[in-house]
Amino acid sequence: MLVSKGRKMLSKLYVQVLIGIAAGILVGHFYPDIGSELKPLGDLFIKLIRMLLAPIIFASVVVGIARMNDLHEAGRVGVKAVLYFEVASTIALLIGMVVVNVIKPGSGMNIDPSHIDGSAIATYTHAAKQHGMLEFFMSIVPNSIVGAFANGEMLPVIFFSVLLAISLAKLGPRTAPFVDMLDMFLQGMFGVVRIVMYVAPIGAFGGMAFTIARYGIGTLASFGELMICLYLTSIFFVVVVLGLVMKVCGLSLWKYLRYIRDEILITLGTASTEAVLPQMLIKMEKMGCSRPVVGMVLPTGYTFNADGTAIYLTMAALFIAQAMNIHLSIWDQLLVLGVLLLTSKGSAGVAGAGFVALAATLASMHKIPVEGLVLLLGVDRFLNEARAVTNLIGNGVATVVVARWEGQLDLNTARAVLDGKNTDVLEDSQPIVPASIEPASDCQASVRSNAH
Repeated sequence: MLVSKGRKMLSKLYVQVLIGIAAGILVGHFYPDIGSELKPLGDLFIKLIRMLLAPIIFASVVVGIARMNDLHEAGRVGVKAVLYFEVASTIALLIGMVVVNVIKPGSGMNIDPSHIDGSAIATYTHAAKQHGMLEFFMSIVPNSIVGAFANGEMLPVIFFSVLLAISLAKLGPRTAPFVDMLDMFLQGMFGVVRIVMYVAPIGAFGGMAFTIARYGIGTLASFGELMICLYLTSIFFVVVVLGLVMKVCGLSLWKYLRYIRDEILITLGTASTEAVLPQMLIKMEKMGCSRPVVGMVLPTGYTFNADGTAIYLTMAALFIAQAMNIHLSIWDQLLVLGVLLLTSKGSAGVAGAGFVALAATLASMHKIPVEGLVLLLGVDRFLNEARAVTNLIGNGVATVVVARWEGQLDLNTARAVLDGKNTDVLEDSQPIVPASIEPASDCQASVRSNAH
């Protein structure tokens, strides 16, 4: 009996990922030479997922929007999503600013800016110069759609997908065979995702082993106060802010976190939200959110709704100022917050996006030396795990909010799935696509859905 229960427990993905993370920590700490060589395991898993992102996003957006009866719905969903993103990001920035001012994790470090070697961050500062707001908006339109797919550029793929979906919808019923073919292709891609997820524990093991081996437990102790501040602030944002949002939507945050526990642990182990995007697309649709909302809100949120990154950016900027004994008035800090609202979007898609956004902010302010980023290099990987998990949770909640706002969330299905009563609805069936979409007249509105 106990053996049977043990095998059943070990068959669960989140348990396997937890074992991988724990094993990675032990190997990285006690055998750093071996741990430092295991980075390719984590990188390979992320590459496997990234090869699937563009086709999955393309097919999901095209099929969802092409089957909508009212194209105005797509525009309304987009506007509401961006509005929610900006409100959530602003709240995250403000919370980070308040916490770092109260606890002051950088005070007492007395760092002399003239003694800092900025060569280690040259890559990030160069990238910050190349990715301002203008370049960001220009990059949404690809030079070649084939190039966008080949390079896995998410926003250009979404942009092209929306345009194609609109044109297909306008052509009418004669495009149905092509849309049905894309739907079948999408189901095949989700099948590939399920296969790839078998190696998720190995990816988490390799990523964690490399992190601990490369940076060491001692680095955590040196910047412990900053890390504790960021992790506790992220937890506060998720539990209080996102918990309140989910309660307004009529759902339990705790049940939702339990529902996506596999994705949370994989993100923690790999420090990448991209690693679980395909799985999140499946799970949010399985929860009762309509396909157009899931296909538009979730991928776009990776750029515009980085709640964890927003918390990190304010705390990191003010931490550097405190460490260098640079006094910032409340107006200086509000200006930093305003600039971060822009630069956090402008650096999307760049390697080390959080560092790039921070470098762009400090360079534009001329108050805090950009060289101060060197202070964060050793712990950025650990900080990245907290902001990645927060980003993941925040984007799932954003999808629920927009779906509820639009009346495209089946609350009965959502509650049944979160209660564990409807866990295999989409494992072997077609995703739910709304047959008709009507604007929500109040908070109790819901949408009729048909299975395709």
